[in-house]
Amino acid sequence: MKITVVIPTYNPNPKFFERTVQGLEKQTLDNKEWQLLIIDNASTRPPDQKCLTYLENARVVRERNLGLTHARLRAIKEVDTEFILWVDDDNILEPNYLAEALEIFKTHPQLGSIGGPAIPEYQEEPPEWFEPGLAPIGCRDLGNSMIMTVWDTENPTYPDFAPIGAGMVTRTEAIKKWAKAVSGDKSRLALGRTGDALTSGEDNDINLVILRNGWSVGYFPKLKLTHLIPPERLTLEYQQNIKRVSFRDYIRVLDIHGIRPWPAIPPWTVKLRKLKAYFKLKPRSSPGASIRWHGACGQFEGQASLANK
Repeated sequence: MKITVVIPTYNPNPKFFERTVQGLEKQTLDNKEWQLLIIDNASTRPPDQKCLTYLENARVVRERNLGLTHARLRAIKEVDTEFILWVDDDNILEPNYLAEALEIFKTHPQLGSIGGPAIPEYQEEPPEWFEPGLAPIGCRDLGNSMIMTVWDTENPTYPDFAPIGAGMVTRTEAIKKWAKAVSGDKSRLALGRTGDALTSGEDNDINLVILRNGWSVGYFPKLKLTHLIPPERLTLEYQQNIKRVSFRDYIRVLDIHGIRPWPAIPPWTVKLRKLKAYFKLKPRSSPGASIRWHGACGQFEGQASLANK
């Protein structure tokens, strides 16, 4: 076995989960080269295992500590392959995904984590006001050119093309550095989705640990997947919330690694800053403006959280 496909899941949508598994059934990589590990993250509605019938080397492990970070840590303990492919329970991989990932690592042995395009498949037509990319919903397409980078010690920044959690492939040796750094750190264990809460940032943390330990990260167009997007992720309320929380948690992750460009601010100033941004961004003028204002609010909340450290 060379690579383990890990699906961390919490109360998965049965139809989405089945399509995710069907995408794995179509992989061109020989079945003897990969295995499937499903981490049931304290689901009250566990994933249906009937759809795993046709997959060899598939198993389900239950992780009782709720949270995506806990699920990832459990998977790392269970895995004994050189690489790990992280697949969400609403992702459908292109048939050559696994084979391409192994070839990329073979060609570029300095890589620690890689990813590619995540193309949305909307289950309902998005509303007219919807702006792709305005709020992060795990979809992106950065074009047809390969991009790689290493850690810049003189001007350290987070590379905007670094892999997102959906479809990220990591070298196990590299991500074990992250697991060691996170274990016992309450602030970092709280990153990543936790049940229905929209906390995030663990994928940013993973990439930064990998970079700072000497590996490179990259974007590769051949690593393509489809991300199934349900209607509830296209509501204004969801877009507002995910924009707000993601910006807040992104600031916290950058602070952990000492590369945040924003200063800490006194918590008492947050309301005043939000009010000022309200008049500047005019959130009642349009849904897009409202989402942008919520992003600004998330930034202020993130900066204020740094003052309490």
